[in-house]
Amino acid sequence: MNATVVRYTVHTQHADENAALIAAVFEALERRRPVGVSYTAMRAKDGVTFTHVASVDPTLPEHPLTTLAEFKAFVAGIRARCVEPPQQLESTVLGRYQG
Repeated sequence: MNATVVRYTVHTQHADENAALIAAVFEALERRRPVGVSYTAMRAKDGVTFTHVASVDPTLPEHPLTTLAEFKAFVAGIRARCVEPPQQLESTVLGRYQG
């Protein structure tokens, strides 16, 4: 399974808005419970740096995260909220433990 890691920094005045948009994505995931996706979002101690890690089963007919209306709302204005734009790193998962 492949993973995508995205890191960015938002303007201070947009930090809470950004966190709220992320929370809406997680609420949608909880409601819909899609299979084949693992998603983690983190906010650094500085309050303005965010990191997202997503793994999606490549055999799925559609991406269960990016097709969510809440995710589309989150990414719609991301560049305007950012000081440092999102940097995406495609990775291969070597192992995962979820205890």
